[in-house]
Order: sequence, then C-alpha cells, then structure tokens
Amino acid sequence: MTKPQAARAPRIVPFAAAIIAAILLIVGVRACTAGGGNDSDKGDQALRDDCQTLNITVSSEKAALMRDMANDFNGEGKDFDGTCGQVRVTSKASGGAATALAEGWDEEADGPRPDVWSPASSAWLGVYRQQASVLDNGDVVGDTDSVRSVSQSPLVIAMPKPMAQALGWPAKQIGWTDLAELATDPSGWGKYGHAEWGAFKLGKTNPQLSTSGLNATIAAYYAATGRSTDLTLNDLADPTIQGFVRGIEQSVVHYGDTTLTFAENLYKAAESGQGLNYISAATLEEKSVYDYNVGNPSGDPQTLGDSPAPKIPLVAIYPSDGTLISDSPYTILDADWMTDTKRDIAESYYGYITADGNQKRFSDAGFRRFDGEASGNVSEKHGLNPKADLQVIRPPNPVTLTAIVAGWENLRKRANVLIVLDTSGSMGDPVSGTGSNRLDLARDAAAQAIDRLADDDILTLWAFSTPLGNSKDPYRVLVPAGPVASVRDAYLRQVDALYADGGTALYATTRQAVKSVQNSFDPTKINAVVLLTDGRNEYPQDNSLSNLVKDLDTEDTSRQVRVFPIAYGADADLDALKEIAEATDGRAYDASNPKSINNVLINVISNF
Repeated sequence: MTKPQAARAPRIVPFAAAIIAAILLIVGVRACTAGGGNDSDKGDQALRDDCQTLNITVSSEKAALMRDMANDFNGEGKDFDGTCGQVRVTSKASGGAATALAEGWDEEADGPRPDVWSPASSAWLGVYRQQASVLDNGDVVGDTDSVRSVSQSPLVIAMPKPMAQALGWPAKQIGWTDLAELATDPSGWGKYGHAEWGAFKLGKTNPQLSTSGLNATIAAYYAATGRSTDLTLNDLADPTIQGFVRGIEQSVVHYGDTTLTFAENLYKAAESGQGLNYISAATLEEKSVYDYNVGNPSGDPQTLGDSPAPKIPLVAIYPSDGTLISDSPYTILDADWMTDTKRDIAESYYGYITADGNQKRFSDAGFRRFDGEASGNVSEKHGLNPKADLQVIRPPNPVTLTAIVAGWENLRKRANVLIVLDTSGSMGDPVSGTGSNRLDLARDAAAQAIDRLADDDILTLWAFSTPLGNSKDPYRVLVPAGPVASVRDAYLRQVDALYADGGTALYATTRQAVKSVQNSFDPTKINAVVLLTDGRNEYPQDNSLSNLVKDLDTEDTSRQVRVFPIAYGADADLDALKEIAEATDGRAYDASNPKSINNVLINVISNF
C-alpha cells in the first residue's frame, strides 16, 4: 500500500542537529499543566501537620481517583516506625513532570516535589532519563527494569459511532494506515459517501506533554515502517516515513496539553447537534472513551452522573497495525530527599491501591487492572472491547524516543495565530514577591513563547485596552501577520515596549481578532487567537457576552477560528472566557496566579 506523502514540506534541518537542538529546547523551556504547576488545588486533601507526608505526582487521568484513595488510606491512621504516615496526591502532565524532574524540580513553579512519580506511561521514564543526561543531572527514577503498574489503558482511536460504521467498523480492522489515507484524500469523507462530514479531522495532543499524543506519534512511525519493534534513528530520518507521519499530522484540528479539551468539546458539540462536525476521531486512552460515553468527559469521579450519556457515543478502535499501553508506572524515586519512612509509606500505599477492592475502583472507572486484566466497566456497553486482540507495540529505546519528541516539531501542522495582549491599566498592578507588575511578567512570557513556534508559522501581535488618545479602536495592531522568521525581531521589540493604560475592551477586541484571522484563514494551518486578559469587559459600546458568543459560534467548522483565552490574575472574568472558548471549540486557561503566566502561555502555545 502506498504511504501518503506530505502535501507540503516544512523547513527541514539536518536530522541529527534537529534532534540535539530540539532536546535542548524541550528541557530548556518548562512545560507544565494548565495553571502552571500541579493542580493540587483540585480536590483538597485534609492533611495533618504531625504526620510524615509522602508526595505522589500522578498523571491527570487517574489523579482524582488516586486522591480519593489517598484520603481513605490516610483515614486508616497507619503507623510507620512510631509516626503516622499520609499520602498527598497532586497532578501534573507526564511530559511536564519529566522535564521538571530533569531540571531539578522547582516547587514554586511545579508544586510539591514528588517522592513517587506515576506518569501515564513508563515511556516517560526514558524521556526523563535522556533529558537528565543532556543536562548532566543525576538519575532519580532508579531501576526501571521491573516497572510496577497502578493501572493500564491502551491507546485507541476514538471515533463517533456513525463515522466508525462508515469505515466498516466493527467488521473491518482499522488502523493508522487507514487514518493516514483518509487524512490525505482530497474528497475526505466523501470517499465513504458522507461528503457532508467534510475533511477528516483528528484530535491529538502535543507529544511533548501528553502521553496519548506521544503514543499516537510513536504508533504512526511504527505503522509507516510496518513493524512493531526496533524503531531506529534511520527510520525517523527516512523521507517516506516522515511523509506518512506528516500526512496524519496535517489532519489535526489543534494540539494541546490534555485530551480533556477534545472530550469536553466533542460532548458539547454532540449535545448541540454538531457531534459530527468538530472532530472525526481523537487519539485517547481507552479509559477516556468510557468517561465520555457515561457523560463524564472530565473523568472526575465527583461529577459522574451529573450529565446524561452523549447523543452520539464514541467507539474505541484498537489499531490493527499496533498500539501502545499506558501502564501508569509507580516509581519510588531514588533521591536524596527520600527517607526509609517515606519508602515504607510508598510501599504500603502501592499495596493498598493494588488490592482487589481498590483495583475494582479502577475497573469501575474504565481502567484495566494493574496486571492488564479487563473487567468491570471496560465493556462493550461503554463502546470498548475487553477481548480486543491488542497488537502491542514495544516502545523504542530512550534515544529514539526522545528523537521522536524532538523531530515532531518538523512534522507537526503549522499555525496561523494572532496573540492579543491586554494592556489595560490594571496590568500595571504589582505582583507580590516578584518585584514586577503583571505586564512585566506577561512581557517576559510572551517573549519566550515565540520560541515554541516554528519559523514558518504565521504570527500576528495585537494589544488592547479601551481607546486612548485619538484612537477609535480598542486594539492596536503591533505586528502584522507574517512568518515567525520574518517578524520575530519586530515582535520582540513591540512586546518589550508595551505599557499599561486604559480599560478592558474584551468583547469588541475578541470579535475583531476572530474576524481578522478569518480574513487570513489558511485551511492547511491551525487558525487561532490567543487572548490574555486580567480583567472584565469595560467597554459600554460592546458589552453583551451573549451576542459575542452568538457571533463566534459557527456551523461552518471548516473555517473555525479557535480562541484560547487566558484568565490572568484573580480579577479576570474566567467564566466569560470559558464561554468564549467553548463557542469556538477552544479552551480557556487559568493563570489566576500571575507568577504562573510563563508556564500557562507555553501550555497555550502547545495547541499549535
């Protein structure tokens, strides 16, 4: 079968040099979960001051469940060498945690330093080791030859049921090659008699941050080679293989740091009657398909039952040409801050969560058991196949794995992005403990964010506040649209020259920003607006949020401009920004702590 070639070739640098440069970029720019650091504020834990605390950092998909189990464990008042022991669970994206550990872990930016790390996949242990080696830092993950799992969940291609049936599911075996062919076919879904569905659109996360994105990228490389083991650096440099992977990437609607964006947006789209317009498929863990189909796309046990099952269910397609398993390793760190008491608590908690009763809680939540057994709600009732013949791919060695993450920068879909920065008077407010004001921190973050874009991404820069002086518009075009390579210097100069004055003309600026990107819309790129604001709308001439949302919500998803707002500081109108994001199938980000803005803006840029 002929493998699809790239529709266009981005700038390619010598492959070995690209690997080294991108590894240094990855470890040099901190990647964190939205909000900057651990989301330890979600699901508070009542901890005692007189107990020894074991800090566990886990991936987001299992954080709420493991936090509930930690609360139960703590309630038993277990004794360890004469002192009570307790477990605190915080969440961090696997890629962000790997980078933070490799760099030495900054508790102010990253949250409590872990004693135990449980990313979604043991592949991140290899990525961490490679990053730590580049930085010449010590290895704290210890022996990984006998990784112990907390739970398991295979990567699947999650597809709305009518679309899967159009491809021949469940009778036909479907794989990455089928997706690549559909993604590069000019007729799109018309090939299968459904021209009304338009082009094939894929939801896929950023492999530098997210396990599902990493595993999907690895699987695409293997599918291009026709093998399930022994992927090499020579394979990654092969133009035909790169063309195959690039072909899949060109169908991506946008990237992101978490699969929750796709699941939640798809659920809302289905409820509004547009469930077949947002995306055609998403690369998710099997567990996320369960969450979606029970009406709980966030996966939070506390919200289970709050919403009905979706009008259009997802089905899990187990790729015929191979998939990877998120095995949730339980890694007790071999670090100088560990103590014998902490190790005893870590072993006790692992025994607790792998006991039959608590493993049932995992299977009830859509996970497979730590030993891979599919039971409970891993069932056909929820769009899953517990008896699926999994063609499991063996992850590549750490050097090749890190090269996949690095080389993805050359293959990813390009962006046409407008960055809009609030320069209202409140942006001049000081940020306690920093010696800087809000605008100072935002300027620094915006200057660093451009390094996450490729030279051939298209970038525009605006600033906004209520009209000042003789200006009629509440926004100013500081840098007209152009390739990053051409506008970089102008962008940095303009960012450095920003000053705070005026009020917040949020709605009018958002409307005009979206119209501007629509006027320069490029169907081969991710077309989006990134909007940072620290306030609420203060522009009487345009003060209706409902009218704005109505204007932004379009049924023509082929020309969708997605808005990714950032609520900067405690006074920002996060609820309004969420409505704006939802209307455009984007995502709102919370930077209520201004110190987190650098991490949050990097996470926003991860969508491109």
